Amino acid sequence: MAASCEWKSCEETETDAYIVKFSNGIVKNAEHLHFKLFKHEDGLNPRKKNRRIVVAESNRLPYVGNNFGPGSLQCNNLCRYFVGVLDKSTMQMKVHNAQLFNMLPTIPGESAADDNTTQAETYREKVDALIEAFGTTKQKRALTSRRLNEVGNEMLQRTVAEAASNIIDRKGVDALHNEVVEAQTDTALFLPPCNTAADKPEDVYPFDYLLSPKELNALKDVGMKMATLTPENLQEMKVEFCPQTVIKHLESLPNEAAARDRQACCAWYLSFLIKVSQRKWIPHKFATESGCPKIIFDKVRKNFTVESFHNSLIKNTVSMSMRMKLASHCLALLLHMDDQTADLTLLHRDLGITENKMLELAKAMGLTLSRQTVINEEGIKDEHRMGSLVLPLVFYDRRMERRKRKRMN
Repeated sequence: MAASCEWKSCEETETDAYIVKFSNGIVKNAEHLHFKLFKHEDGLNPRKKNRRIVVAESNRLPYVGNNFGPGSLQCNNLCRYFVGVLDKSTMQMKVHNAQLFNMLPTIPGESAADDNTTQAETYREKVDALIEAFGTTKQKRALTSRRLNEVGNEMLQRTVAEAASNIIDRKGVDALHNEVVEAQTDTALFLPPCNTAADKPEDVYPFDYLLSPKELNALKDVGMKMATLTPENLQEMKVEFCPQTVIKHLESLPNEAAARDRQACCAWYLSFLIKVSQRKWIPHKFATESGCPKIIFDKVRKNFTVESFHNSLIKNTVSMSMRMKLASHCLALLLHMDDQTADLTLLHRDLGITENKMLELAKAMGLTLSRQTVINEEGIKDEHRMGSLVLPLVFYDRRMERRKRKRMN
């Protein structure tokens, strides 16, 4: 049987057909759903007057769909849909404008307003979400590490800002400026405490600051092993590239028991400081591997390393400034071990720093510099730079010398 069709435009009917589909399945009993349609209250605004929200309530979950926002179907903007309604009594069909709605389940207690108020995700956040859902194990591990680093950097910046503001509030800007002016010499920050008013050379850099009586007592066991080394053991240490400064003092230990034990403890501590200066960072197992007493290891880690955040871990790093601090304390310890005289050439070779830095450090400590010819085991003459602590201390002028540029012919 043929059916006639009557066409009426949307402006004439003022009624649209709303077609809904459910994202989590097909509805078997549509009669049990209660539908409600909500229109935007602003009917004059051309962008908002066509906004619609369809709500379908059931015994289990309510479903919500809309034709605007991120959850709407984009096909409404690209195409026009029409629905024909057939009147069986008159056998006439009316065609209405149609809109599609994607019905999503909504958990009671969660408001849709919270989703609209959230900020739009950036490109980085979208990529991170994709990595979390579909990324490989390596990508997920890199994402976790980057997020931990971001948290660590934020905490560090916040802590530094709070500490800086507290110092400024407590001391004031003028006082801080004066302190910066007084501390123009960078090497002074790394030197051991100096008593310029001392009457004896051994009191200029006090030994108790380098090694307290309690710390010296903790070194008795390792020092005893150093004191009982045989010439064959020392030869093996030379082959194993033991610091030459340490071997030199072990070969000439005093005969008196107390002085011998003290010198052996200082030699072990000097060897440990040199080993620390040659590393990039100090792990906790380093104390066990080297047989270092806990009190000594805690002191070295506190005074000669800086904490850094790397690969989601806090490491005790030996920075370049800490190496210079280690060098100054090794030099001060050598002065007490060798009658206030130290071989700067051997020390800078053991520490792995340049001779110029070693000389600048000796000048900053007020030592008197000299040269001494030394004949090594192979019979070759070698000129060593020596540093001696003589009262009064020598203060050198720091002149900023610039290298002269060669003229181009």
